[in-house]
Amino acid sequence: MKLTGADILLECLLEQNVDTIFGYPGGAVLNIYDSIYKYQDKIKHYLTAHEQGASHAADGYSRATGKVGVCLATSGPGATNLVTGIATAYMDSVPMVAITGNVGQSLLGKDSFQEVDITGITMPITKHNFIVKDITKLADTIRRAFYIAQEGRPGPVLVDIPKDITAAFTEYEPKVPREIFKNTENIRENSLIESVELINASKKPLIFIGGGVIISGAFEQLAIFADKIDAPVTTSLMAFGGFDGNSDRFTGMIGMHGTKTSNFASRDCDLLIAIGARFSDRVISKVDRFAPNAKVIHIDVDPAEINKNVITYKSIIGDVDEVLKRLNGMLEAKKRTEWMEQIQIWKKEFPLTYIKDGKLRPQHIIERICAITKGDSLICTEVGQNQMWAAQHYTYTKPRTFITSGGLGTMGYGLGAAMGASLACPDKIVFNIAGDGCFRMNCNELATAVEYNIPIIIVILNNHTLGMVRQWQNLFYDKRFSSTTLTDRATNFVKVAEAFGAVGLEITKPEQIDEILKQAIAAKRPVVINCEIEMNDKVFPMVAPGAGIDEVIMQDEVEE
Repeated sequence: MKLTGADILLECLLEQNVDTIFGYPGGAVLNIYDSIYKYQDKIKHYLTAHEQGASHAADGYSRATGKVGVCLATSGPGATNLVTGIATAYMDSVPMVAITGNVGQSLLGKDSFQEVDITGITMPITKHNFIVKDITKLADTIRRAFYIAQEGRPGPVLVDIPKDITAAFTEYEPKVPREIFKNTENIRENSLIESVELINASKKPLIFIGGGVIISGAFEQLAIFADKIDAPVTTSLMAFGGFDGNSDRFTGMIGMHGTKTSNFASRDCDLLIAIGARFSDRVISKVDRFAPNAKVIHIDVDPAEINKNVITYKSIIGDVDEVLKRLNGMLEAKKRTEWMEQIQIWKKEFPLTYIKDGKLRPQHIIERICAITKGDSLICTEVGQNQMWAAQHYTYTKPRTFITSGGLGTMGYGLGAAMGASLACPDKIVFNIAGDGCFRMNCNELATAVEYNIPIIIVILNNHTLGMVRQWQNLFYDKRFSSTTLTDRATNFVKVAEAFGAVGLEITKPEQIDEILKQAIAAKRPVVINCEIEMNDKVFPMVAPGAGIDEVIMQDEVEE
């Protein structure tokens, strides 16, 4: 049957089991939006307040489900407004397809109205991108985009479609999506055997997990692996929920704001087993001081990550769930009692603590969210202190329950991501933990949440400053607080929420926390809770820039 390019696009989305799109219309995508109108009973389109919000919503939808998120924007500024969201997804390996319209082919390259070379702009931040200049190739290009987004190490793919392509007619034949297989062809038997030998010889192994554990669905195999080799488990920011946070083996986050237990374990271990992790600078700090006594086994689906930041002793390339399954079949259980006892000693000696003086503290708020929801909510965050507190003081026990911008560190990410996650998981209570600086960036998406009655709860940890930058200025710039104090005390976030049509609540003292949180959950509407916290609250533990990972600064040391 003959269809327009716009109709072919929608049919291809249906082929890929897409039921949700986040986007914003414009001239170059009018034909596509006309088709969306015709397909509205099959695909739900959510109109965001800004294209960046659409990209973050698609990202959050994907992270919460593992499915491909889809966003749509017009040419020119519409397309460029997606760029930050695409880069966010790229850095954290999120499968997403971004569809942009462009001017007709006869106008390309002529600085036409709302024309931009979006494929050129996004080339460094996409797994692949396309511009479709032949209507007969449109369907296969869309299919290929979805396959690339999901295969191997996932990531965003952009498809740019000139307006005349969406209007043209061609024959359309439906196809079953190409099956995605786990990447196993590079798993070498000798690498598995040699890794087993290293593990068996180790007295103090440490398992370090990254976001790849969640992406590959390796939660169960990882738990079996940790029990078999009797080892502690530490996590990067992206891997929270990849291992049960209530387990005695779990030591918390590693790195700049990691626990003292995790950082000391990396210092003293004789074997570091990195699984689906990329050894970012926020994890390793000073390279020659990271795991100095350990041989490193690196398990990852992406060969480009091997030896990129840390030199490995042995590597296994392949899907980490499949690699762990094979290792578990080869390993014999072995106890490492002395090493695990040392881990428990450190955990008792160096717990995550904060000031408890009767004032409203952000860590306490996060702990109460966890307690009231019994750890069964879905936590999204912005970036900065709010993000670290949410990572440190909520206990994550299941994968895909902590959604945050780790690699790019995108302020303004959380609100859009929370909307996408809530729409993907309507049975979950979804929180967005925000700072006041982050909230100001994309608070316009409250209009979207209200329009579609998306019941997200935005908790603003309001210290009237750009908290993480101020923390650095305080500790390393002799308290020269340049452009970090926010002169927004006249801005009432409760009234801002109400002006958008959301529920506005406020917490100013600890005894209000439980009551207000329960009220927010019961509302089943978009809620903003303004929490007035101390300006000088800091994130600890902390490793100073350029220091070794074991040189951990604690709260009491700074006070002294």
